[in-house]
Amino acid sequence: MADSTRPDDHVPEEESAAAARAPESGAPAAETDAEAELAAAVGATEASEVKQGDEPDTDDAASAEGIEEDELTVQDILDAADLEASDPSSEHLADLKRVTAEYANYRKRTEANREIERERVTGEVAKVLLPVLDDLYRAEKHGDLEGDSAFATIAAKLRASTERIGLKPYGSVGDVFDPTVHEAIFQQPSADVEVETVGDVVETGYYLGSSLLRVAKVVVQVPSDG
Repeated sequence: MADSTRPDDHVPEEESAAAARAPESGAPAAETDAEAELAAAVGATEASEVKQGDEPDTDDAASAEGIEEDELTVQDILDAADLEASDPSSEHLADLKRVTAEYANYRKRTEANREIERERVTGEVAKVLLPVLDDLYRAEKHGDLEGDSAFATIAAKLRASTERIGLKPYGSVGDVFDPTVHEAIFQQPSADVEVETVGDVVETGYYLGSSLLRVAKVVVQVPSDG
């Protein structure tokens, strides 16, 4: 009897199982696996972003904390100044000594400059009075200031006033000639002297304090050869 079974009626069991596992949509298995892997990767990325967004910025937190720690109050500064004043460091103590010495030198220079300036101004005023004093000296040589005349009284007051401001006359007959403070306008031989000597004062010299204001003009007697 001939076999009536057709070849198509005998389907292997493995092929039947594969057909059963295939998606109903008819899409290939390879494409379905790729889509699954892509979805998993996207989900992992979104989860990582959410996790990172929840974490605080460590650097910003550290910076904020550092700012709070570095802030100083007025009281902190005052306390530090009091501590430095009560127990200064060796470096600051050396600076203090240096500043103190510089200030002391500055005061000395200032006082010296002030005295020099005072003498300069006084000297300018005294120079204006020198011609008047010269006239009084000549009047005295001619005997015009003798007695209790009003002119003699005024002359005495004027001389006293100039002495109070430090003006001192110098140059007298008989003084040893000194070229540093005397100006010789004439030399006169004399057997009465052994060294050059002031024989006559033509114009009185003056000191203002310790400064030479004007040299004295004098006639000098020099020892004669005979």
